[in-house]
Amino acid sequence: MKIASAAKSLLAGIAAGSAAAITAVQDNVLTTGEGVTIALAVLGAWGITYAVPNRQASNVPHGQ
Repeated sequence: MKIASAAKSLLAGIAAGSAAAITAVQDNVLTTGEGVTIALAVLGAWGITYAVPNRQASNVPHGQ
C-alpha cells in the first residue's frame, strides 16, 4: 500500500464525513438515518478515492 493513496483516501473520508455531519446536526439532533448517511459518506469517499490512482509524475520539468 502506498502512503500517498492511503493519506489521500483518509483526508477524503474526513472531508466527506465532516461535511455530512455538519449538515446533519443543523437542528442539534443526530438521528440514526443521519448517522448512517455520515458513515456511508466516509466509506464511499474512502473506497472511491483509494481506487482512483494518483497521476504518474512526468519527466518534463515544471514550466515547460
